[in-house]
Amino acid sequence: MRGLYSSKTEIRHKIFTEIARMAYEGQSPEMLEELPYKIVPGEIATYRDSIFLERAVVGERLRVAMGMSLRKVTEHAPISKGVEASVIEEKYYEPPLINVIKFACNSCPEKRVMITEGCQGCLEHPCVEVCPKKAVHMEGGRSHIDEDACIKCGKCLEACPYNAIIKQERPCSKACGMNAIGSDEYGRAEIDQDKCVSCGQCLVSCPFSAIVDKGQIFQTIMALKSETPVYAIVAPAIAGQFPDMENNKIRGAFQALGFTDVREVAVGADLCTVEEAKDFLEEVPEKLPFMATSCCPSWSMMAKKLFPEQAKCISMALTPMVLTARLIKQKEPDCKIVFVGPCAAKKLEASRKSIRSYVDFVLTFEEVAGMFDAKGVDWKDIPEGEPLFHASADGRGFAVSGGVAEAVVHAVKRIDPDREVKVMNAEGLQNCKKMLQMAKIGKYNGYLLEGMACPGGCVAGAGTIQTVKKAAAALEKMKKEASFTDAYDSKYRARLESLEKFDVE
Repeated sequence: MRGLYSSKTEIRHKIFTEIARMAYEGQSPEMLEELPYKIVPGEIATYRDSIFLERAVVGERLRVAMGMSLRKVTEHAPISKGVEASVIEEKYYEPPLINVIKFACNSCPEKRVMITEGCQGCLEHPCVEVCPKKAVHMEGGRSHIDEDACIKCGKCLEACPYNAIIKQERPCSKACGMNAIGSDEYGRAEIDQDKCVSCGQCLVSCPFSAIVDKGQIFQTIMALKSETPVYAIVAPAIAGQFPDMENNKIRGAFQALGFTDVREVAVGADLCTVEEAKDFLEEVPEKLPFMATSCCPSWSMMAKKLFPEQAKCISMALTPMVLTARLIKQKEPDCKIVFVGPCAAKKLEASRKSIRSYVDFVLTFEEVAGMFDAKGVDWKDIPEGEPLFHASADGRGFAVSGGVAEAVVHAVKRIDPDREVKVMNAEGLQNCKKMLQMAKIGKYNGYLLEGMACPGGCVAGAGTIQTVKKAAAALEKMKKEASFTDAYDSKYRARLESLEKFDVE
């Protein structure tokens, strides 16, 4: 749960911090063998049945934080096996991006309906009467469910006047909008990588911290310690993620980590807005029945996987991350660029081959928090400096559900004031699927559709730290601080055409 500093959060933070410290201090990656004992000291287990199990789980988490794959449970191998190929100043991931540490999984039941002790054995027993399969019966003065006959429809749950019947679902499966999580032969969670779109909601939802995504903290810091200029491009969802963070301290804080400078991805969001507005005016409804926004990679991947016939309706506009990176690369082609944001799926977008991203590394806010601790950076001590001010309020609004569509509508009105734009937006992949199903049958012809994989938008991404409510409030404050409102007024708008055709080689 984002915003809750739990034992799960603490372990993750320690792992990111120790990886960052190892890189900053120039320690050998073979130090990985010692870190489980530092992160989980002592002799008595705190979180699991055995301290050896706790350290084994930490060992796997250290591997994926370094960008490496999980080890096979059946084979002996040191934690650092294969690390030499990973500690390079280049983009590096061994697929898959998101996976399950099998021996950390609780083997939660996939779905079941249960009678609790709250059952009063009432005279009416509506749970028995409403069950379409006669799976509920009275026994010893209380309700009982025949598991073999139950179809988990939930009618008994709805009928119980005491709320004594509950439905349990595996948290990771429930959070997955792609139905990509099932069970292996031992009942442990297993991800169907052909279905997965790397939104990371399973990672956030697993209470046992058994689901992990790969990272590039070590590789990023290696680049920061080199002679090459390294720029951080920060997503607008950064608002409120770090305590005592003000706009006029962002640049100084990242420079304290070793970055050359900072740019806000909301600048690229402004350009994405203009591009999508032009595409909408040119193509809907003459060429396309509707147009869907492109900036959320998990939403875009989901649409192309499940609705291939409608794939052409996904905007071809470059994403804010890519546009921002290209702006920097136009002036400094030899620099390196690190996207810092809320999103696990951006790690895949940066690595895709179809459209070059020019992004060298991707870090989440949670991973960067580990870097701040490893480097001893305290936001309170960062002097005030030049704030980020080149993006519009609309561009910064991309981080919340509905914000992308709102920005595009504003831009359309600037180009063609008489054009009416109907909008529909959905958050969470289950709702996004329903929206596209309706669009497929013509319900949303002429519409602009916005999809966000994370419920609430980017402020609810898998790599965020703050609660969604607080992050959204901080974003509103940051929007009000913007030096202009409409994305169409971006001073970089004239460079949009050159960015679309840009190639550094």
